[in-house]
Amino acid sequence: MLASYMAGELRAVPRDPKRVARLATTTDAPRADTRHGGRGYPAAMSLTYGSEPMNKGRLEAFSDGVIAILITIMVLELHVPQGADSKTLFSLKWVFLSYVLSFIYLGIYWNNHHHMFQATQRINGMVLWANLHLLFWLSLIPFATGWMGENQIAPLPTAVYGVVLLLSGVAFIILQRAIIACPGGAQLEAAVGRDVKGRVSAAMYVAAIPLAFVHEWFAYAIYVLVAMMWFVPDPRIESMLTAQRD
Repeated sequence: MLASYMAGELRAVPRDPKRVARLATTTDAPRADTRHGGRGYPAAMSLTYGSEPMNKGRLEAFSDGVIAILITIMVLELHVPQGADSKTLFSLKWVFLSYVLSFIYLGIYWNNHHHMFQATQRINGMVLWANLHLLFWLSLIPFATGWMGENQIAPLPTAVYGVVLLLSGVAFIILQRAIIACPGGAQLEAAVGRDVKGRVSAAMYVAAIPLAFVHEWFAYAIYVLVAMMWFVPDPRIESMLTAQRD
């Protein structure tokens, strides 16, 4: 009875044909968005980043997590010595030296990565892929570290360690250039300048790789020198950020 009553009431309401036609053409439903390949999806379903810049927070959090996991993996590779005397402990010196050097390198990358993104205003998909490219090479550091340490800094493992460091450095430069290419990248470009330190580091890695086959300690010494060069983050970025706050 209620349904029939409501139907009768609706039929009793007079309708204005012009008003009905106007409502049909001026509906508030989302219109088709043909900007992305002309598929005609509603605008509410369109995945665009034109109005809002991509958030760099997730990229930084993901990178921090990956680097923390890599350090954890290296720590787990430090096995407890099978003995209680100093000789047994001293036999792990090569593993420990490799771990210390790699820990410093991962700390350097984390520190400089943090500073670089503090000076970054916008990111895009290319920056995301460049960052993943960097994390890929950094993820090989625990493998190269373990191989070099377990084989007492032998020539081939030491050279492979240098290749991983070289490609990690190149990946960092690629990430840096990808950020500079984004809108607002001039700020980072001004802070980095010609990036002489990055170019010198790459040249030193290239020299250390063949030197590992001449004498592995020459290569190891170069790796230590490069780490000392990067131990303090680029002061130009800190100076620029300080000037902006003031």
